[in-house]
Amino acid sequence: MLKHTNVPSPYSHQSQSPQTKNKTLVVGLTGGIGSGKSAASAWFAEQGIDIIDADVIAHEIVAKGSSTLRKIQKKFGDWVLNGDGSMDRAAVRTHVFTHPDALIELEAITHPAIRETAKAQLAASTTPYIVLSAPLLIEAAEAGLANLCQRVLVMDATEDTQLARASQRDEQSVQKIKAIMVNQLSREERNRHADNVVLNESNLVDLYSQLEPLHQEYLILAQQLKFAAD
Repeated sequence: MLKHTNVPSPYSHQSQSPQTKNKTLVVGLTGGIGSGKSAASAWFAEQGIDIIDADVIAHEIVAKGSSTLRKIQKKFGDWVLNGDGSMDRAAVRTHVFTHPDALIELEAITHPAIRETAKAQLAASTTPYIVLSAPLLIEAAEAGLANLCQRVLVMDATEDTQLARASQRDEQSVQKIKAIMVNQLSREERNRHADNVVLNESNLVDLYSQLEPLHQEYLILAQQLKFAAD
């Protein structure tokens, strides 16, 4: 079921932010674990729309030898590195999970790098509009990714559906998936921040039937934004 929220203008989300004053419509795509963000991203990509994935960027910026990884090493110590010089993700993840202050310090390093990389990729895009996919688009306010978007599209699903999909896809325990869900916004709160909500409770055919009218809507809004910016 496709839901539209009432917004004051066709591209009103954060429209007053100086970072969004460009000629290209940016649609922020988000949702809880197992909600169908990857399936939606894949469909938009098939329509010829550029997808910028914050998760992919987050991995790229801490690649072996990167300046961001060097900053993390300087802040926390050599233990953050594997023997080959790559980031020991498991060790860092465990550390920040048990030390909340460390998570804040880590994000102070990674979030600006994620944002700048996303901005560079947005600037390089030539598609009518762009989808910026970020699981914590709304939660991670410090990263400022939501401020780069004129629209926010939320993939929504019930908790039971999220658990079923996530456990089947990643073979994670239900307890681990629930722990991830606890650290994400509730469905109600996430949907409250959305311009569009897609309830993804059925199959891919149903999902695509909901995405198609949104795609057409975004094409129109993108054209309006381009004309307004000229």
